[in-house]
Amino acid sequence: MARVEERPIRLVVRDDLARTRLTVLFRLFLALPLFVWVSLRGIAAFVVGFVNWLAVLVQGEVPPGMHDFVASYLRYATQVSAYVFLAADPYPWFRVQQEYPVDLEVDPPIRQGRWRGFFRLVLALPALVLAAALGGGFATSTSGQGSWTASSGEETFWWGASSFGGVAAAAGFLAWFAILARGRSPRGLRDLVAYALGYAAQTGGYLFLLTPRYPSSDPALAEPYAELPEHPVRLVVTDDLARPRLTVLFRLLLAIPHFLWWTFWAAAVVVAALGGWSLALVLGRLPEPLHRFFTAFLRYSTHLFAFVYVIGRRFPGFTGRRASYAIDLAIDPPGRQVRAKTLFRLVLAIPAIVLASGLGGVALVVGVLGWWCGLVTGQMPEGLRNLGASCLRYAAQTAAYLLFVTDRYPYGGPVLHAREPEPEPEAPILVGDAF
Repeated sequence: MARVEERPIRLVVRDDLARTRLTVLFRLFLALPLFVWVSLRGIAAFVVGFVNWLAVLVQGEVPPGMHDFVASYLRYATQVSAYVFLAADPYPWFRVQQEYPVDLEVDPPIRQGRWRGFFRLVLALPALVLAAALGGGFATSTSGQGSWTASSGEETFWWGASSFGGVAAAAGFLAWFAILARGRSPRGLRDLVAYALGYAAQTGGYLFLLTPRYPSSDPALAEPYAELPEHPVRLVVTDDLARPRLTVLFRLLLAIPHFLWWTFWAAAVVVAALGGWSLALVLGRLPEPLHRFFTAFLRYSTHLFAFVYVIGRRFPGFTGRRASYAIDLAIDPPGRQVRAKTLFRLVLAIPAIVLASGLGGVALVVGVLGWWCGLVTGQMPEGLRNLGASCLRYAAQTAAYLLFVTDRYPYGGPVLHAREPEPEPEAPILVGDAF
């Protein structure tokens, strides 16, 4: 796995997942004063961001004082968003909290190109769209004020889905119930929210000219604080990022036969799932023939939507054969399942379905942006590809849970790779050990 280069705006997560139920119960009510204060600070940051834009055009660099003011706003907005979306527990009060469980590190200002600075708002639009789908909170809701439309001579500020929508809001909503029941935030939901906040901070920093580095959506950025536990359904990515422009241009037309075939296959899967539910209750496991049928459908669905969303390159086959596509699934053989989980599977799967729906919206945005990038450059950006692949992984794990392929719950963390173990320190060699 390639190591992701260090970014000028980095998310730092020190959270221990413990939550106080009473403050979680009234979290939105407690956050009302914070909403007002961060909005006022956001207006000031927007004004300073405009001054930064002028400074880059004139001298090619943002003054340190202006840079620090906007960086302080981004840190505070990230802390408030983490509190609202339950990615952190302490109250952030009305100023930047040092050593807050979810915080930002922002590098000092550097010189920037004047032409890229001049077109910064236009260049930032794709990142703003993706940040809105992820739901990065106030770090992008105020940044979105950079996009406006004329209406009766007044500026209409765009808050959009990034204020309280997107995947972060869905993850926070689900975490609210889990925390009230357990007193802890689920690791996967916290990591997903943190990833969304990190991307929102990168986008805000780029828009406000704190850095000329374009935001990276690569889930590998979350690996320092996120984990990918073992799961019976795993994604295998061997894609090379090249995208022939002709197949990208006509991608939806090429996929029409697949859509028809997928519809017929999905109808058969629904019927078979009813029988699979009964057999899994009686036998305590899914029979091997049904397991093969469902896993082939899961692989085929992953291949198809990877192609449609430009996450994969080649035209996929129609059989869902293992290792036949560059975006593939590795699925373990059928194992024993808990009958109580099987009995209430549909009810238990509702939170996963909600989150999968939100990630499906992110995958759609990835597909649209990837389509444009494929036409212009003939390449799919690696960060977009990996983010889309992460969405497909969660969708496949959710479908596998619904189809009784496994009773392991889907994992919401955004990363694609398990964290590499740190090398153990070498023991000192004594003189006698050399002989």
